[in-house]
Amino acid sequence: MERSTNSPGAEAQPERLASLDVFRGFTMFLLIAEGTGIYSLMTNAMFDGSWVRAIGLQLHHHEWHGLHFWDLIQPFFMFIVGVSLPFAVQARLRKGDSYPRIAAHVLKRALVLLLLGWGLYCIGPGKITFRFQNVLAQLSVTYLLAFVVMNRKWYTQAGFSFALLLGTELLYRFFWVEGYKQPFEPDHNFGAWVDMMIAGELSGGHWVSFNAIPTAAHTIWGVLAGQLLMSQKNAGAKLAILLGAGAAAVAAGYGLDLVTPMIKRIATSSFVVMSGGWCLIGLGISYLIADVFKLRKPLMFLSVVGMNSLFIYLFAELNGTDFLYRIVKPFAPAALSLTKMDDVYSKMIIAGLVWGMLWYMCFWLYRRKVFIKI
Repeated sequence: MERSTNSPGAEAQPERLASLDVFRGFTMFLLIAEGTGIYSLMTNAMFDGSWVRAIGLQLHHHEWHGLHFWDLIQPFFMFIVGVSLPFAVQARLRKGDSYPRIAAHVLKRALVLLLLGWGLYCIGPGKITFRFQNVLAQLSVTYLLAFVVMNRKWYTQAGFSFALLLGTELLYRFFWVEGYKQPFEPDHNFGAWVDMMIAGELSGGHWVSFNAIPTAAHTIWGVLAGQLLMSQKNAGAKLAILLGAGAAAVAAGYGLDLVTPMIKRIATSSFVVMSGGWCLIGLGISYLIADVFKLRKPLMFLSVVGMNSLFIYLFAELNGTDFLYRIVKPFAPAALSLTKMDDVYSKMIIAGLVWGMLWYMCFWLYRRKVFIKI
């Protein structure tokens, strides 16, 4: 991995989208909080019937057929990688890199992402396992597929993305192997069969590695959105296309749910289309706030996380959050016990402190002009 020492000023070059850092930072800020346990505390029985529990439920994956806000976090991240891709390629071309050299870098980056994603599954249990369901492993495929078609016409890119969705739909619906030909049943579908072939086991949450194929659409649509924002169209036209296309995709996704159930855990076509729509809307809102209204200083709180998303993701996944808890554990509970506060509230405050420490690590790196990249 490279250690980038570009200054914050250099990070904010005219061609760099502030909205991209804001959207990525928003996504990562929510993602790193999951390991603190604060979302689970929000669903405690003491909050039944309250807005706290309602929000807490939205910050958990839906069990199967349906949608919670948390189901959009991975699509957001994969979409954002796509948005950044044409900007990154353009920057390297301006520096004099040849296209074959850029392609070699993309291939290397995809391989590193795959190894990192796979390695995270081995480190936890302390043994070699072949699972590829996390965001890094999935990105290694979606990123590469998006790059392969990036220089095609927009309708060719879009057509390729929908071909991936259609192919996945047909595989699930017409797969013939006994025990795995129930397309929309947990652990009895084509994706589960692929995992049995690769790893000899299934994930505990019904996730499947084959999700990397249909969700490549998210990264391809991100590339298209990035190319739109790089175009000479005025800001109003760009915003109208992002929000209009996003709203249409959300409506289409919910309509498709009548035919193909919306299931994030196996990335059905209705889910991919609907979540892709929310990705476009999220980018549109970020673009309006950060690049049209230029409200960048208030949003630096999020941007500093977005600028070191790989670092903070790996830190959290490698039990870094538990390390921070061990630092807080001797001090915070003792101080909070003096307030006679309910145990759940005390735990929420401690989780919030750890969340803040995770953010501060990103801020500390930002102030020192350190940005961890592949």
